[in-house]
Amino acid sequence: MSLTRRDFARRSAITGAGVALAGSVGALATAPGALAAEETVVDGEDGEDGADALGGAPGYGPLVPDPKGLLALPAGFSYRVLTHSGKTKLESGEFTPSNHDGTATFDGPRGATLLVNNHELGGPRSKWPHPVPLTEGLVYDPAASGGCTVVEVRRDGHVAEWVGIAGTATNCAGGSTPWGTWLTCEETEDRAGQNGMTKDHGYVFEVDPTDKRANRAPKPVKALGRYAHEAVVVDPKRGHLYLTEDASGPNGLLYRWTPPHGFEHGRGKLRGLADDAGVLKAPKCYDSGGRFVDDLSRATKTGTVYGVDWVEVPDRDARTVPVRKQFDAGEITRARKLEGMWWGDGGVYIVASFARDESPVQHDGQVWFYHPSRRTLTLKVLFGVNPDPSKDGAFDGPDNITVSPYGGLVIAEDGEGVQHLIGATERGRTYPIARNELNAGTPEEPSYSEFTGVTFSPDGKTLYANIQTPGIMLAITGPWRRGRH
Repeated sequence: MSLTRRDFARRSAITGAGVALAGSVGALATAPGALAAEETVVDGEDGEDGADALGGAPGYGPLVPDPKGLLALPAGFSYRVLTHSGKTKLESGEFTPSNHDGTATFDGPRGATLLVNNHELGGPRSKWPHPVPLTEGLVYDPAASGGCTVVEVRRDGHVAEWVGIAGTATNCAGGSTPWGTWLTCEETEDRAGQNGMTKDHGYVFEVDPTDKRANRAPKPVKALGRYAHEAVVVDPKRGHLYLTEDASGPNGLLYRWTPPHGFEHGRGKLRGLADDAGVLKAPKCYDSGGRFVDDLSRATKTGTVYGVDWVEVPDRDARTVPVRKQFDAGEITRARKLEGMWWGDGGVYIVASFARDESPVQHDGQVWFYHPSRRTLTLKVLFGVNPDPSKDGAFDGPDNITVSPYGGLVIAEDGEGVQHLIGATERGRTYPIARNELNAGTPEEPSYSEFTGVTFSPDGKTLYANIQTPGIMLAITGPWRRGRH
């Protein structure tokens, strides 16, 4: 059943506050140019608001500079380097590939933790000193540079790494599944014959961290579409998959894939689907007055709620026209730099990293929450345009995201200038967790790589994150706490 403009406007008028989430939707108090919003609670709905104590600063205190020049952390926290491109080696003897990106953790054998790590390497293999090795049986396109590695951290601290999939391109983010696998996403639209590729790219592939045999003869899940994929999450109740597209000219789209009737998810089931299985749709949003919203950058206040209808994609494999260009103006709602996603709190957290002149309104980052049963998008966090990214203290460019077991979100920053891991409370207040101190530039013109792949261990004791360039995986531990900060 579609949610019409009239339906959404009527429901908004009845509630007064719109079809808002139970709990708070607060201001991002620490972001430059952030716009305040009052707490919104829907009468008669259960649940704690998770509000932070406004009388004190959130977080774990100031960051302490690292004498090793790698990672600044709050007092009491420490880190360990697990993999480092060009330094650590795979079990097969090659160096760890570069350009670490999306990552997820899984329970491994005998108390170990397994991590699947994307490597965002595009174009021909000759372009990169450390592409993903072409491991026999695990290669999709021998001309492509990217793929995934699996990292095993054993209880005694020993680290091992091997190839999960190779011969894919520009593996950016992705997402874990409820059945214990990783969906790796190609952020490219290269076809066979472009950039030296021998096969079409722009697909999602499934990687099993515990069964190497399941990853042999990689096959793209074409039912999920061919476009510049960023991230994916699975609705564990309904079986829907939500996917983001990081593209411009025009701006990219959020997608929802509905499985065919009778389909049951499980290990390896997606790769067995027909190329046209299920239905792939893009959103069409309306404000509380029933007016069509052309771009998510139109929301300039946290707590903004949009109703969502879904419009079917005409040609999901983009045989002649890229998917995002198959819609006319007024048919769907777009957004610039749609990036990381995470399933939590019964819905999907979605990041739009920034918006500039290509968008109706400029910003330096949004975090949205999609509620499937209400079919609403709520703006939870808004980063105003950062006037001076070179200065520490202001945040911009959110990218990969995870829901913290201690409450709120942890966000990897991919902005300009100084780069952080950022915590965000349920009210949207932010605080630094880590700062990248590895200067890839010069003292006069410093340059810092983005953080990627932020995710907690299954037991919640360790926060994993990557410095994308040159490619360093870090394990962060310390006095994590649940509190109303």
